[in-house]
Formats: sequence, structure tokens, C-alpha cells
Amino acid sequence: MAELSIRDNVRAILEGLGEDPDREGLVLTPERVEKALRFLTRGYSQDPSQVLNEALFTVSYDEMVIIKDIDLFSLCEHHMLPFFGKAHVAYLPDGKVVGLSKIPRLVEMFARRLQVQERLTVEIAEAIEETVKPRGVGVVIEAKHFCMIMRGVEQQNSVAVTSCMKGDFRELKTREEFLSLIKSKHDFLG
Repeated sequence: MAELSIRDNVRAILEGLGEDPDREGLVLTPERVEKALRFLTRGYSQDPSQVLNEALFTVSYDEMVIIKDIDLFSLCEHHMLPFFGKAHVAYLPDGKVVGLSKIPRLVEMFARRLQVQERLTVEIAEAIEETVKPRGVGVVIEAKHFCMIMRGVEQQNSVAVTSCMKGDFRELKTREEFLSLIKSKHDFLG
């Protein structure tokens, strides 16, 4: 039995919904959906160590490095509906720092896979821990899930918050400093 392509499957879904996949507005939908899904799941073809290793630098800096308010967009693996929000990532260097732009790239790489927010949070922390080898890592993600907004409980204002604290971030003082800093608003551009 021949395997169906994504396009063929989307066409079958449209038919299953009672639609005519040959009507003007839907005739190119199977191709568009395939292209969109390949874009939205391109993180499967990326390697976190390559994303981070390309920008590891020896620096004598031992204070917290935080990149907050990183936009993220993903698809939940349960319904393949979007979820979106912000990631806040911090680490305590131990002789090495990673280029600042690499942290958002890492977040995007893991978000561009079928995900659950809890695993996404842990994957980001573990990739930094394994590659950068800091004294500690903290990751907090705040996100809205369309599977809760558009269906099911239909809670448009609910936000899911997950965290992963590793190494020194498991100590109360470090954890509190991180959480305090990501809550603060800085209007340094305006």
C-alpha cells in the first residue's frame, strides 16, 4: 500500500469534513498546509549543540545572564493547534558564555516541533546545561494554548506557566532573583 503524502492526507481531511477540495478556495490548500507544517516543524532537522556550539566563548563572567520575553510559537502535539507566548531563559556562566542570539534560536528550534509546554521548557534548559555547562540554568515559559482557547474549556484569558530550574537555580535565592528580574519591566528604549 502506497504511503499518502501530507497533501493527500489534507485532501482526505477536507473531504472528511464534508468540503469539496476542488473548489476554488481549497484547491491549493493541501499544498499550503504541507508547506506550513514543514515550516512549523523545521526544528526536527536542527541540532541544539550545533546551534549553541557555534557561539561559545571563554569569558570570566559569573553573574546571571538573562534573555527574557523571547517570543515563541509552537504546535501542541495533542491537537496540532498553536500555542504561543514568551520564554525567559537565564544561566550562570562557569567560564563560558554563549552568544546572546543563540538562546532565542534554541527556543525557536525546540518550539518548531510538535510539543507540550512542559517538555519544551525542560528541553531548552537541558540543551543549555549540556552544551554550555553553566553553574545553573532557569527557564520559564508563559503561553496561551488554542486547544484551551478555541475548544474544550474555551478559556481565552488563561495562561500556562512552566519552569525548569537546574543547578544553582534550584537554590531559593538564585531562583527568586531570576523570577524577580523576569517580572520587572524595563522601558529603556522609550
